[in-house]
Amino acid sequence: MSDASRIPVLLKGGARTPIGRFLGGLSHFSAPELGAIAVRASVERSGIDVSDVEEVIMGNVVTAGAGQAPARQAAVGGGVPETVPALTINKVCGSGLKAVMLAAQAVRAGDARLIVAGGMESMSMVPHYLRGMRNGIKFGDQGMDDGLIFDGLWCSFGNCHMGGYAEYTANKAGVSRDAADEFSLRSHQKAVAAAEAGFFENEIVPVEVKKRKSVSVIDVDESPRGDTSLDALGKLRPAFVRDAPDEIEEHVVTAGNAPGLNDGAASVIVASLEYAEAHGLEVEALISGYATAATAPQDLFFAPIAAVQN
Repeated sequence: MSDASRIPVLLKGGARTPIGRFLGGLSHFSAPELGAIAVRASVERSGIDVSDVEEVIMGNVVTAGAGQAPARQAAVGGGVPETVPALTINKVCGSGLKAVMLAAQAVRAGDARLIVAGGMESMSMVPHYLRGMRNGIKFGDQGMDDGLIFDGLWCSFGNCHMGGYAEYTANKAGVSRDAADEFSLRSHQKAVAAAEAGFFENEIVPVEVKKRKSVSVIDVDESPRGDTSLDALGKLRPAFVRDAPDEIEEHVVTAGNAPGLNDGAASVIVASLEYAEAHGLEVEALISGYATAATAPQDLFFAPIAAVQN
């Protein structure tokens, strides 16, 4: 076995859907449906023979309501043969990247030459949970749990919303409200400028949304706002005061500077360098290394630092 057979690479042609806002333009698509769009596009754009695909690995955090075997749904829906196995991986925010890492590890180990990997999520489609119904509610009211919060945004160890941990992180790292708002503004401005300059056109797959009497096409990310300002961001109230540790006096996180709730999917093709060269495929990048790390639950947002150090 040659060295090139064990060198993992990303092939040119990775694809993603636009990133839709929560309850926005992509809200009627399930995560596997969005994943299928990305998978099909990445296969077509990369120029590979789909019959050579040996596995599909897709990250997905909240699988409730998505149906059995979400990654396999995305694979088959994306045109990958039914004989190709698929794996759904959940590493919360790192699920999609972990899928790519697993693909690279399989190539490096000599277990595969060609794998489709990515991530998919429909936060809009996550159901609410009505507990107690299996045995019957005997008496009194029964409330519902929001599956998006319970399985996606709530720490099962610290019994805390991720927004509360964001406040803890800002306090520990010395991030002020002004600094967070300024960073958020620059982020919106850069995203809008990049979109207007066409930087995302080679990666975004336009998605057709069928309505009763018409069909619309979504081909841009919905969350970036070019009309926001520091003044507008500064007027927003902190969103997680009740979830933050009691000792925090300056609350930082608002709806304007926090990550949004979104729907979307992305897919890349991980191959061995030997496979890419043998088939005349264009390589986007060599995968030379990767790492993960874990921390105390409340320090989860510092984990990437430890991963880089690893």
